[in-house]
Amino acid sequence: MSQPSTIRLERTTPRTARITFANPPVNLVIPESVVTLHRIVKELENDPDIQVVVFSSELPDFFVNHYDGAAGADLPQPEHEDDNPVWTDMVLRLSKAPFVSIAAIRGRTRGAGNELALACDLRYASREKAFFGQPEVGIGIVPGGGGAERLPRSIGRDRALEAILTSADYDANLAERWGWVTRTLPDAELDAFVDATVVRLASFDRQALATAKSMVNRATLPPDADLVAAFGEFADTLTQPGFAARAVGLGALAAEKGLDVEYQLGEYIGLVNQNL
Repeated sequence: MSQPSTIRLERTTPRTARITFANPPVNLVIPESVVTLHRIVKELENDPDIQVVVFSSELPDFFVNHYDGAAGADLPQPEHEDDNPVWTDMVLRLSKAPFVSIAAIRGRTRGAGNELALACDLRYASREKAFFGQPEVGIGIVPGGGGAERLPRSIGRDRALEAILTSADYDANLAERWGWVTRTLPDAELDAFVDATVVRLASFDRQALATAKSMVNRATLPPDADLVAAFGEFADTLTQPGFAARAVGLGALAAEKGLDVEYQLGEYIGLVNQNL
């Protein structure tokens, strides 16, 4: 019997859709997540009616987490040799799609999950429950899905360097102050605010929305080639001894501490490196 998909697509109205991520217990991104997201984004970008797409999570403590390191050897491969890497192609398409994408963020949002959020047009976060991070460097690899290209454009070079190099977790208040998210809201108000924004945008002219987005994209998006190069650099680091040693150490901590490692990943990454 096949496992249920980690991604659920719901057409909420003729002009709107919701993509919900669910991979208990901690919402790790797995190869199936990448392939399914890629397919859905391609379908929606070619839908002549869709205007607004919301990304959300079924797990209140995790929005979309980092890629599952145990599946590093199973990264989805593009259909054709000259195609962009699957994850890279998905986030590039999402940023340029003619619809408006909104991340409704509640819970931990790290690595690939943070890169997905950064590829969205608008990021609304729970003030109490959202946390953000790019943990790759702390485990001996590098961001490969746009984090190193998009984060500096949102929060500046020095803050992006701090976030990426230290691999720490950042709370929603600091993320808002730095410009990592569009805005934060009290957790009890997040869903209503996102819903109202969706209704408002869905009532506007589709062509005007798409054209305005493309105008802003011209001024803000990193070159596609930079994201393609980053994925190659990420894939290379998966084969390096620095990652292998840290993966063993983090696995040992996970066996000892259980799910607390994922809840406090930024802290545990520091402990792993101190013990090498």
